[in-house]
Amino acid sequence: MAKIGNVSVGGKNPVRIMGILNTSPESFHKKSVNTSKTLIKNTAKLMEDQGADFIDVGGMSTAPYLSTLISEQTESKRILNAIKIIQNFTNLPISVDTCRAKVAKDALEYGVEIINDISGLKYDKKMQNVISEFTPSLILCAYDQKVVIGNSITQTKRLLKDSLKIAKQSNISFEKIVLDPAIGFFRKTGKGPFFTKIKSDWLERDLSVLKNLNSIKQNFPILISVSNKSFIGKILGKENTNDRLFGSIAAETISVMNGADIIRTHNVEATKDAVTIASKLSK
Repeated sequence: MAKIGNVSVGGKNPVRIMGILNTSPESFHKKSVNTSKTLIKNTAKLMEDQGADFIDVGGMSTAPYLSTLISEQTESKRILNAIKIIQNFTNLPISVDTCRAKVAKDALEYGVEIINDISGLKYDKKMQNVISEFTPSLILCAYDQKVVIGNSITQTKRLLKDSLKIAKQSNISFEKIVLDPAIGFFRKTGKGPFFTKIKSDWLERDLSVLKNLNSIKQNFPILISVSNKSFIGKILGKENTNDRLFGSIAAETISVMNGADIIRTHNVEATKDAVTIASKLSK
């Protein structure tokens, strides 16, 4: 069990919902992009009304198959703009999706409580100093800058353990940490720096991880983010992310039944309903 941004997760707590609010026009799922004050305000309020427990704000797309690297200044500006609006209109804890120390520091200075680092604190060496100073709650993703070979479950657990070591060295209590096995971020090739290279089939890797969540947990709550992702499009033959809602709900439902504690989603209302039913049926 852990407490993330003052919300208890894991153990006997209900499965929590994290709504995705992207401020990056280059994001893979265009429906999730909110750039104007009105859009950000309305989306945040709607997510709260629909039952989200957190809002995860992203300022730069990290989809491996897109070339989306922007300056830290631009990423930070987008995120801070959204944070100010969200804080004025909802009481939800805010998570910031970044793996860059300067962006994380700017967000934490504005009172953000959670850092969601898709590199598990490994991409930017200065991140350790920032989290040590502010001691936020953390979402740590499986990630490696080198090519990963071998059993996908074993390797995912190893990479998460490496991130936990960094967090421990940074004086972050393990009670403030959630793990994310990084669905969609293990690829043979990619255009950006934010993915882990593997030699095996990426689709099989993602499916294997989702089937074995309980063995990956290592006594930590686990967050799953599958909403509209590539593996769903690949299985269903649906290129357009707008056509992946039903596939996303099915994958989220199975993830809950396999042990997920937080579902990060573009579709708060539909996901909330699915998670509620899945939780009842998996007890």
